Amino acid sequence: QVQLVESGGGLVKPGDSLRLSCAASGRTTDIYTMAWFRQAPGKEREVVGNIRWLAGNTYYVDSVKGRFAISRDTVKNQLDLQMNSLKSEDTGVYYCAAAMTYMPPPTRRRQDAYDYWGQGTQVTVSS
Repeated sequence: QVQLVESGGGLVKPGDSLRLSCAASGRTTDIYTMAWFRQAPGKEREVVGNIRWLAGNTYYVDSVKGRFAISRDTVKNQLDLQMNSLKSEDTGVYYCAAAMTYMPPPTRRRQDAYDYWGQGTQVTVSS
């Protein structure tokens, strides 16, 4: 079992920055990939990006490339999402997720590839 707890959400203005964190506990030594997903009102949950837990390789969806950065601290068992130049379309509930087995890169972008999920944290970008 892995427990995930997100923090750092809030209300910001367009162009602002925000940093989300996800604290992992439990069987963290078995984590293979972690990811951030988000769900906007009335829309399906989508991947924001992911990171290989040990190797550190990252993937980002096109809409956040150059603005968002995922990092992890394998000692603290923490996953972060630095979000810069936020836009109104970044509004949504952000979730962190952990996968415990290897998956090829395309599969890592799918929700059903992840075994554990946090409860989510709300990010609202509005003027």
